[in-house]
Amino acid sequence: MARVRELLKDKNFFLLWFAQIVSNFGDRLNQMALIGLIYIRTPGSTIELAKLLSFTILPVFIVGPIAGIYVDRWNRRATMIACDIIRGLLVLLIPLIIKYSTSMVSIYIIVFIIFSVTRFFVPSKLSIIPDIVHKDKLLLANSLSSTTMMIATIVSFGFSGIIVAAFGPQAGFFIDSASYFISAGLVFFLAVKLKENIESVEASVKLTGIVRKTIIGDIKEGLVYLNNHKDIKMVANTMFLLMAGVGSIYIVIIVFVQNALHSSTKHLGLLVMFLGIGLFLGSIIYGKFGAKFSKRKVINFGLLTAGLTIVLFTVCLNFAPSFFMAGLLSIVLGIFSAPIIVSSNTLLHEVMHDDMRGRVFSSLEIIMHAGFLLFMFLASITAGKIGSYRVLTAIGILFSIIGFVKLVKLGKEE
Repeated sequence: MARVRELLKDKNFFLLWFAQIVSNFGDRLNQMALIGLIYIRTPGSTIELAKLLSFTILPVFIVGPIAGIYVDRWNRRATMIACDIIRGLLVLLIPLIIKYSTSMVSIYIIVFIIFSVTRFFVPSKLSIIPDIVHKDKLLLANSLSSTTMMIATIVSFGFSGIIVAAFGPQAGFFIDSASYFISAGLVFFLAVKLKENIESVEASVKLTGIVRKTIIGDIKEGLVYLNNHKDIKMVANTMFLLMAGVGSIYIVIIVFVQNALHSSTKHLGLLVMFLGIGLFLGSIIYGKFGAKFSKRKVINFGLLTAGLTIVLFTVCLNFAPSFFMAGLLSIVLGIFSAPIIVSSNTLLHEVMHDDMRGRVFSSLEIIMHAGFLLFMFLASITAGKIGSYRVLTAIGILFSIIGFVKLVKLGKEE
């Protein structure tokens, strides 16, 4: 604790750390305000929520790979300030559009631009820490930053849901906009170590070639390596399945919870907070006791138990709606899901060559988000025809069957 207090006394790190908390709260509030807006405009519509969410994810594919290249060439502090100001101004436009227009098209466009700008902000934020913290404190700084963000995200979802439910989506957007401006002000006072920034006409001319090689060449090389490596391929399949399941559930369960508990965002935000608490607890428990277990078995056992929890959550909320039971099952789902994520990432680190990590993780990002988007729309369309209850139950059962079959297969191989 003494080292943490010493680090927080560092003005530069404290400013960045606090700016992250404020910005993180704004991001969560923005998400809840958008969900609340859809609930008001088109209550019970899974496809409208899916369309909105797709505009938050598409920048990962379109802008993400290019953003990293430019961030390495720009002043990171200035980039963060510009991103916060742009996002703050764009969010301010949403209440005006809500007031004077019933069309969602303009909001979709603004959301896409906001999350495109975020693709520049995130790598800048992650890259600036070594510029403001001495290398002896780098590990502690990254650890404190990650842990704080996890806790802030969990708490922010709960408060965001309550704020939007009490004061409406417009108030959520105004507060979100203010959070970006506050974050920009905090980052403005950072004293960043100046590093030699080598830029030349030749580098600018070659930028197109660099982008092409980075985006296409590296991803292709990563996919080939991934496909030829048995363990990595297994993890990739698991992550695709997991993200496909998350995509299938994400929109459907939002509408299901809203209808079951008769609220737009209040209960939803708290349930997400409970899920985050479960993920946090699951990570700690698995980190302490999980080393002696086979990671492949842990992944498949996690799929089995998470699937059963989803089924139980759906049945309970459908036939005997209880926020207390829903919150308890959300924590349980987080506890069983955390080891899947931790084991998958650890297994990847163990079997991957150092010089292939960036390319493989880039390829996995595309595979995972593709699975998320595809099954999000499929589940949303299906839910509109047969109902959210049946879709969620089917997904939970499918997860359990896959986990059980793979566990039996692993048992026979031993």
